[in-house]
Amino acid sequence: MTEFTRRATLRGLTLALTSSLALSAGIASANESDPITIGYAVARTGANATGAGITTIPNYELWVETVNQAGGLTLPDGSQRMIEVIEYDNRSSNEDLVRAIERLASQDEVDLILPPWGTGGNLAIAPLMARYGYPQLAVTAVTDRAPEFVERWDRSYWMLGGGHDYAAGLVDVLSHARDAGQINNQVAVVSVADGFGIDLINGARPAFEAAGFELVYDVSYPLGTSDFATIMNEAQASGADSFIAFSYPPGSFGMTRTAQSMGYNPAVFFVSVGGAFPIYPGIADDRAEGVMAIGGVDAEDPMVQNYFERHTAFVGTPPDSWASAVTYSSLEMLEQAVARVGLDHAALAQEFSTGSFQTMIGDIVMENNQLRDLWWVGQWQDGAFRAVNPGDRQGAANPMIPKPEW
Repeated sequence: MTEFTRRATLRGLTLALTSSLALSAGIASANESDPITIGYAVARTGANATGAGITTIPNYELWVETVNQAGGLTLPDGSQRMIEVIEYDNRSSNEDLVRAIERLASQDEVDLILPPWGTGGNLAIAPLMARYGYPQLAVTAVTDRAPEFVERWDRSYWMLGGGHDYAAGLVDVLSHARDAGQINNQVAVVSVADGFGIDLINGARPAFEAAGFELVYDVSYPLGTSDFATIMNEAQASGADSFIAFSYPPGSFGMTRTAQSMGYNPAVFFVSVGGAFPIYPGIADDRAEGVMAIGGVDAEDPMVQNYFERHTAFVGTPPDSWASAVTYSSLEMLEQAVARVGLDHAALAQEFSTGSFQTMIGDIVMENNQLRDLWWVGQWQDGAFRAVNPGDRQGAANPMIPKPEW
């Protein structure tokens, strides 16, 4: 397990792990000058590194620097303490991830633990987080089983919705397009055989059927697949006007490039995760216009614009236009909760469950430990990835269907 340890009073400052970190998890140090230790295990290498490197790591680092430049996290008595980060590379392995979380909790004894990137990773660590009592802000996990998980792990918080939510939003967009005569009622769908893809396709199948769509092509592919020629040829031959991929970034990028190389131009081209990433237009050879994906942002909202500007100045690139904003908002929730109730894990969990938080995506109030006020579908329009569904929500753009040809 590769280890990164940061005393994050300054961005990028890296020091060796020392045995002097003796802060108990969830209990404030007796010395008010001691830092608050925050640990996380994210994928810096392996298949999940692209997603983690765009959605998770930059937001963690931006937030830590922002807080520390302001003097540190504020506690209920008004005092401030700097944040110190202990980070491990989970190498896109759930086994390494679980070992790292175990170490953060039992050996490093960090005050707080931030979640990894991805649905599978968050599910893998949920029992361990519950065992040690840490609140888990599962901000990049898409699951329809969130109500069940909340019952099982009452300090877990599921902040990215479920497969049925995104499926319903997508079906709503496609239903309006079909009824307007823009597309036929046939859909070709591809899903990655991992937690995210399984959850999405399980939500999509009944939603499409209920709306009168016919799934004329429905296949899954193993995580790590790099050759998508057969899949894309079969999807093109299916006659469907809508191509849907519930995919991780490598698959989303590979399918995009393959579709372009073979001249596959369906009226609807939807790929996720990765379609909302700032690097996607480059992946698509600057022909991303009209491509749809999960998520979106209100690109005209001043707070969203300010966040994009700060992220770009800090990282050198914009954030993604789906889970990045939610990730940063979850950290704003954490900051406000600590200011109200301190570092006690039970108190923090209660605050997350019942409190109201002002964030850059608006006021957040959890519903049964879930964030429900989300964007479900977005689309590249005029150089920005704009939310298009829910269509009746303030800030939603009108969908562009059919998509311009590559």
